[in-house]
Amino acid sequence: MNSTTVSAELGLRLVVPDRTTVPLLAGLSYTADDPYAIRMAFHVGNDEPVEWIFARELLTVGIVRRVGDGDVQVWPARADGERTLHISLTSPFGQALFEVPLAPLTEFLHRTYELVSAGRETDFMDLDAELSNMLWSS
Repeated sequence: MNSTTVSAELGLRLVVPDRTTVPLLAGLSYTADDPYAIRMAFHVGNDEPVEWIFARELLTVGIVRRVGDGDVQVWPARADGERTLHISLTSPFGQALFEVPLAPLTEFLHRTYELVSAGRETDFMDLDAELSNMLWSS
């Protein structure tokens, strides 16, 4: 990875309907070229990873209070005495609730803010290219 990318692997747990948990591995990636987004690829068996894109600010705020509308909601919690972040995902295919250990997630987020400070995201974007892409991609 180059100096404009931050990545990490994170062990998390999928909470199933009977409230037991299934351990999963997720790959996190952040790049200065897309400074508002964090990509999380969930490894679920032998298939290709399932990727969700989160707003970096959503995960950051979710550490201290419930946040999010619609498909993604995030809030702080405790699981077995451990501080965690709950991430609830909803899609046309179903719903999933994940427990994410807080310490490795906050370390990852800290590294993203070292790369691109809060409020400086637009310094890393080519707004003309983004507009052109939105206007001409359809």
